[in-house]
Amino acid sequence: MSEGAKIIMQPGTGVRQESGKLKAVLGKAAATRRTFSWKRYLSNLGAGAIIPILAVGLWQTAGSAGWVSPEFLPTPLAIARSFARLAVSGGLAHHLGVSLGRAFLGFLIGGAFGLLLGILTGLFRRAEYLLDPSVQVLRLVPHLAIAPLIILWFGFGEVSKVVIILSGSFFPLYINTFVGIRHMEDKLLEVGRVLGFSPYQRLRRLILPAALPNILLGLRLSLAVSWIGLVVAELIGSQSGVGFLINEAKQNSNTEIIFVGILIFAFVGKLIDSIVRVLEHRLLFWRDSYRG
Repeated sequence: MSEGAKIIMQPGTGVRQESGKLKAVLGKAAATRRTFSWKRYLSNLGAGAIIPILAVGLWQTAGSAGWVSPEFLPTPLAIARSFARLAVSGGLAHHLGVSLGRAFLGFLIGGAFGLLLGILTGLFRRAEYLLDPSVQVLRLVPHLAIAPLIILWFGFGEVSKVVIILSGSFFPLYINTFVGIRHMEDKLLEVGRVLGFSPYQRLRRLILPAALPNILLGLRLSLAVSWIGLVVAELIGSQSGVGFLINEAKQNSNTEIIFVGILIFAFVGKLIDSIVRVLEHRLLFWRDSYRG
């Protein structure tokens, strides 16, 4: 007779003891999954930094040896000095703050609208047939194609920039929310009917949690597209922001400041993406299939 069978046939006390041990083991495993491993994070961070460090070292060596013209490709040290001067003068904080405000406002409006419309078309077939074809057509229009029209309608002020950003942030959240709801298992809806859930309870306790991985993916993509749309909006016409900083440096042939602006866009974009990944780990730890 197997050990499992022996345990089942023991009196109730033994079964309760084994059940308690099993719960303790499962609880410990769940806590382990929820615990953030700094050692693993730093190890992965170090592995990912190898190529950038080697590239910067080679770049600096080529510039110092005179293999590359500083007007064409300034050295990392020269770029760092320009960055420091810009930071000390207060210009960096001003332009970055303006850009972050624009990107956040555009994402907030476009992402919220995309989430709500994705829920609507995901839940109701008639809404899908009515709205989704038009949304898919608009999704394929590039930012650069509609930017001149938006500027013609709204001028060169803040409204046009926010509209360009929200027009891009809308689609990723819409599509991923729609797909997440449609890929939900029918068994969950059957459970809701058995338990007597109201439509609101089914949405809050079954549908949205099941679609959460796709929604978070859409959130991550929408933030990225918002940041890219910000570049388009500020390069076309702006009096402040990181894009304006790059455009002004281009007119003055200041290659170092152009690289400073590019690096700011890169690092801030990576920081935003990392924050969303941490949010995914926090909210999706309960999914055994999630690998983050």
